[in-house]
Amino acid sequence: MAYKKKEECPKPPAWLTSFSDLMSLLLTFFILLYAMSTLEIPALEKFLSYFRKNPKLYPPKNSVVPPIIHPKDYAVKIKKRISKVLPPWAYQVVVSEEYIKLRLFDKIFFKDGDYRLTEKGKKTLEEIAPLLIALSDEISSIRVEGHVSPTVEIKNPLIRNRWELAGRRATEVIRYLENRGVAHDKLVAVSYGDKRPLYRWRQSILIERNNRVEINIYVKKEKK
Repeated sequence: MAYKKKEECPKPPAWLTSFSDLMSLLLTFFILLYAMSTLEIPALEKFLSYFRKNPKLYPPKNSVVPPIIHPKDYAVKIKKRISKVLPPWAYQVVVSEEYIKLRLFDKIFFKDGDYRLTEKGKKTLEEIAPLLIALSDEISSIRVEGHVSPTVEIKNPLIRNRWELAGRRATEVIRYLENRGVAHDKLVAVSYGDKRPLYRWRQSILIERNNRVEINIYVKKEKK
């Protein structure tokens, strides 16, 4: 009686072994993910407490960490308020990493050749003051600089020169902000006279724009 020869099973390809190992690893990975997703919070906190040398250094579970505000965020709010009162050509907002510079030009902000504020100027500061008060904890100082052009015509007999006119304009802005509730210990007035022109061209329009007040709002730096 003849016996049938057993059929030999062909050997699997070599890559199949690696593929099966990969499937096993993937299964393990998904099981691990599922286990982590159902981890009990009390057990996790107890586990982490062993690695904390001083629990007081960590904020409470329900505490809210205040966001860090960039100067650009302040600038957007300030510009939005000023735009309610002044036309675009009457001011400029410049932003850096440390401060916000607000340029206010004298033709609409001050009386001609004088240091006294116009009604538009007062309304502008009234729009700015509440924001400066609200952000007082985030502001280190507010530096108000007075600038004039060499061709400015002084029309107030009490003002002797350009340097004094620029200084009186800066102090007038500070006085008004302080009266509106801005902390006086954050306010600083500086006069540059005609020594720091914004424009050096000889066109009369640009020369007039050198007559300005700049409010520099310095933001507190993040502690590292």
